[in-house]
Amino acid sequence: MIDTAFLVTAFVTLFVVIDPIGLTPLFIALTQGASRRRAIGIRACVIGFAILAAFTVFGEAVLGFVGISMPAFRVAGGALLFLTALDMLFERRTKRRAGQVEEEDEAPDPSVFPLAIPLIAGPGAIASVILLAGQKPGVLGLALVIGMVAAVLFLALLFFLLSGYLERALGKTGINVTTRLLGMLLAALSVQFILDGLREFGFAGGA
Repeated sequence: MIDTAFLVTAFVTLFVVIDPIGLTPLFIALTQGASRRRAIGIRACVIGFAILAAFTVFGEAVLGFVGISMPAFRVAGGALLFLTALDMLFERRTKRRAGQVEEEDEAPDPSVFPLAIPLIAGPGAIASVILLAGQKPGVLGLALVIGMVAAVLFLALLFFLLSGYLERALGKTGINVTTRLLGMLLAALSVQFILDGLREFGFAGGA
């Protein structure tokens, strides 16, 4: 019998951690000027789902197999996210695209990094699916967690597909301002990831 309370808990947890609503402005900033925005959004969600489903099934064994702890994964994810924040703050991505107008097919694709990893399937989301799977062991529990991952990412994809309307509403100036602000938020988020990882290692004191 399906545990409704567990379904609600799993959905709310994953929705808050992945935050499809908060990802939408980031998606707009990361895909600004891209001609295949829809494909990028679909690819990011599919890759993110595959990663989270794998961690749901295999859990900590995936990281343990290659000798990586969750704190180390948090620190690495934070460092990578910080690099993306710097690009957004100093418009390095915009300058790179300007020089690649004639080589659009070779332009960097943000669907894998940073959209799928670490914005969708980040340390928080990975830790969440591992913990949720542990709360309800067995095939049914795994199926329920994977189903909730699919539901949350389907909502994220809907927001991504509607992002063009939001971009037109903001305009070029609004997008530039939003990109800079989100770059600051991403920088702060990345530092928080790193501090969380260091705290779990015992290198930083908790508040």
